[in-house]
Amino acid sequence: MQKALTYLDQTFINFREFPFGDHAYRWVDIKRFGVSHPDVGDACLLTELIGHEQFRDDYAGGGVEVDGLRHGPYWLRNVTPTTYGHVDEMTASALLRDWAAQFGPLPAALSAQLDHDVHPLITGATDRYRLADLGHEAFHDWGRVHSDFHELVLVDRPAKVLSLLVAADD
Repeated sequence: MQKALTYLDQTFINFREFPFGDHAYRWVDIKRFGVSHPDVGDACLLTELIGHEQFRDDYAGGGVEVDGLRHGPYWLRNVTPTTYGHVDEMTASALLRDWAAQFGPLPAALSAQLDHDVHPLITGATDRYRLADLGHEAFHDWGRVHSDFHELVLVDRPAKVLSLLVAADD
């Protein structure tokens, strides 16, 4: 079978670019993939996403490593389709809103950008998955660099797009 996912683009929202007291080196990274076979099940999409080179990103400044062994704070081998749990729209939205506002109110421009680039992905998704906290034993050799690491996979079947959304700090 042909691959179901094709990498489209990336959006990076760096909290440091907005004037406020404690940005805590936080950011949101969104990688979007076209879904060429909309009839493929979510488990197959998750499997293909995990196998995609764009998934091999430590999210600590190194970028994508085509032959990399890390994903975020975890060894890639510890991330499987079963480590993702289905979440509803309200849970996914609350997770990101609570994380973003954990140190106080956000600047209006940052809130506007999150409302424009992030929240429509959650509300428009037909399925939403959250990567579970895999625990310290799944961390790679320097995986503790992130205090917070939240990952959502958002599948929008009508738009034929899968979005990998990571909200974290470094």
